Amino acid sequence: MSDLVNLQSADGVLTLSLHRPDARNALSLDLINALESTLQRVATDATARVLVLRGEGKAFCAGMDLRGVLHDAERMGLMLHTLARVSLSLRRLTIPTIACVRGAAIGGGCGLMVACDLAITHAEAKLGYPEVDLGICPAVVAPLLMRRIGAGPARAMLLTGGVVNGTEAHRLGLATHLAIESELESTATSLAHKLCAGGKEALATTKQWLGELEGELNDDIMRRAADLSARIIRGDEAQQRLKARFEAPARS
Repeated sequence: MSDLVNLQSADGVLTLSLHRPDARNALSLDLINALESTLQRVATDATARVLVLRGEGKAFCAGMDLRGVLHDAERMGLMLHTLARVSLSLRRLTIPTIACVRGAAIGGGCGLMVACDLAITHAEAKLGYPEVDLGICPAVVAPLLMRRIGAGPARAMLLTGGVVNGTEAHRLGLATHLAIESELESTATSLAHKLCAGGKEALATTKQWLGELEGELNDDIMRRAADLSARIIRGDEAQQRLKARFEAPARS
């Protein structure tokens, strides 16, 4: 098990925690790789009934850690392709999945949230997709976001960029449940136990059928999404904006 993720199991509930609290659980390539391998383990765990995805510390996930690969556009592209596979793996789990979102879910972090079947957050949280402000194309998160909130609202959110608070995220359907921040973890646990009480085969079949009804994602769609984002992030516009954001001199 990587130090970057932690997987715990209790009474059929698997809790998968992102473990980069000092970086607000920003998605480095190592963390994304750790998520991918851990989700492979979850998919083959016969004892698993529900997965809860959470972040250690004050934030669920601050998005992709682009600062660390600022001068390596090819590595940025690799991160996008791996994140696309992780999102698809999370979506394809046969057990119900719950995102427990504290603090912030930004960019790729918000993508992980909407890849889950259910998402619990609190009013003060900040969620959204500021990619276009950085000259980045949010293609990887678009397919799952469209399925979550609908094509029109997703178009507005991704084209305008920015973030919303937890209350607005719940109104839009980004989050399916809203809780008091101090009760976030207990609410997720209660919901997980409620799901555990359901029939395992019935839940798995229902998930599969719902996926067919809404149009399941396939590898080609997510691969193309990653290709589009990778091409844009290698371009001059994105590179200039990213360097201006991350290399700007500190104000005195």
